[in-house]
Amino acid sequence: MAGTLLVPPSGIPLERLVQVAVERGYTAQGEMFSVADMGRLAREVLGCQAEVLHGGLGSPNRDQVLQHLVAGHPLLIPYDEDFNHEPCQRKGHKAHWAVSAGVLLGVQVVPNVGYAEDPELPGLFHPAAGSPHQPPALPEEGSTGTVYLLSKQGKSWHYQLWDYDQVRDSNLQLTDFSPSRAMDGREYVVPAGGVRAGLCGQALLLRPQDSSHQPAAAPGQGDRAQSTPASPSA
Repeated sequence: MAGTLLVPPSGIPLERLVQVAVERGYTAQGEMFSVADMGRLAREVLGCQAEVLHGGLGSPNRDQVLQHLVAGHPLLIPYDEDFNHEPCQRKGHKAHWAVSAGVLLGVQVVPNVGYAEDPELPGLFHPAAGSPHQPPALPEEGSTGTVYLLSKQGKSWHYQLWDYDQVRDSNLQLTDFSPSRAMDGREYVVPAGGVRAGLCGQALLLRPQDSSHQPAAAPGQGDRAQSTPASPSA
């Protein structure tokens, strides 16, 4: 899913990704309990840049994550999946991957250049297609309900808006291998140190091979909604 959001889109079939992952010893059943291995797979098969983020989605990494999404790049996040696909906290027993394709920011002031108000939702602004736009001021950490990730899990039909802090907290508590999986008689590839070492507090930043590392953005806080999709066609 993240590959389709890169520019140009990868167009790599899922079967090819799984084949390479099995050949490299990253997976046995399609599982992926290592963010580092997922990064190696992305670099090899998608031909993109893949940066492993350590230390969680909060400070000091929060601004980097938001700037990455504002710049239009996908983010891969391991988290515990609830029955409705949203983030929950099950100590890693329901660990899954999600892709974030954009971000919804509550801001005080919408930049003057490059944004258009949604015709149906007053107060919601989108980057204008084909027009250069100034990065928005980022809401301050701790300002509740001002940052949402546009995210999708593979079993879901639709993208959902997830509260950033809930995603952060779910990602930070991935510590244990699921007891039901441990008892199902199947083999799984789990890195040394287990789920905690492979997934906890980690995420994967994907960029096209020729993109710059990180855009500039100023800190801020606000109350107007701005939608910043990662896909140019979103």
